[in-house]
Amino acid sequence: MTESNYRYLFNYNKAFLQQVLRFKTMTLLKISGFVISKLQLTKIVFSAILYFFMLFSMEHAFASSESKNFNLVELASGIYVHYGKHVSFESPDLDDIANIGFIVGDKCIAIIDTGGSVRIAQQLLSEIRRTSDKPVCYVINTHIHFDHLLGNIVFKDTEAEFVGHQNLADEIAANRSFFIREYGKNLGPQVSEDSIIGPDILVEEKMVLDLGNRKLQLNAYGAAHSHTDLTVFDEKTKTLWLSDLLFKERIPSLDGSLRGWLKSMDSFDRIDAEHIVPGHGPASTKSKDGYASQLQYLQLILEETRRGISQGLFMEDIVEQVGVNEKKKWLLHEQHHKRNVTKAFSELEWE
Repeated sequence: MTESNYRYLFNYNKAFLQQVLRFKTMTLLKISGFVISKLQLTKIVFSAILYFFMLFSMEHAFASSESKNFNLVELASGIYVHYGKHVSFESPDLDDIANIGFIVGDKCIAIIDTGGSVRIAQQLLSEIRRTSDKPVCYVINTHIHFDHLLGNIVFKDTEAEFVGHQNLADEIAANRSFFIREYGKNLGPQVSEDSIIGPDILVEEKMVLDLGNRKLQLNAYGAAHSHTDLTVFDEKTKTLWLSDLLFKERIPSLDGSLRGWLKSMDSFDRIDAEHIVPGHGPASTKSKDGYASQLQYLQLILEETRRGISQGLFMEDIVEQVGVNEKKKWLLHEQHHKRNVTKAFSELEWE
């Protein structure tokens, strides 16, 4: 039976029950030519109530079906995470690869990244409206990459202020043409440079945002995964939103500094986090276990690339030799691994 069939039955039986209850005090009742007693009426009322309850449960399930399809979960109280998909660059779902979400305070809501398209951002906004009637006061972009910020335009006409790393505004200005050329179809029917929304508030080192009985600590990092990495820590639930400073299942992608990324990871131990949200992959509840695989991978690239350089190997040879046993450990290994080693070589060649 389809959803529309269930909804029809729900509305029909709801109307019938209301009719029956209207005459429940009568000793006899004539319905469709039949005369029934008060005892029979009581049984009908009881059955109708039970049926109504079952159909109400179905309607509630259908109402939440879009949330399930959007893969949105409440990780901790007031912390909502949409998990992105592990797909390649060729996939039509490329705009939905990042973990994004929102945090609800007593006063307002903060969005953490907006996804890689208007389509994803609109779905996120629908989930926010389904969850709360509080206004969106902040849109926090964790870094420059398209899959985390191209949905910003959906929130342009809200009261929200856009927040990002101190380097983010310059990075967006330098990449507007690239975003439009490569991902213009993700930005809706009328695309211009104004479709790429940059930050109003820049975080130089640290900043605290108050959502009403809920404070978020923002930390800006030096070059690591990118040159614009920003983390969000919710004090109330001890949820640390690392975004692309942490990859789970999907192979990490190096676009900033390998040494800087490892240095940033050293600082994570000093944060008393109970929940960790990566930029890609499932959330974790244990800090060290949560990022052990990535730490091992980045250290391996560092050590093996340095060894190859010290042996006088050419970059092409190092790219083919470093991390050859990592392929089975990570999804989309072929898409990023060699590029990661190339980036590492360029950084370490003259250290």
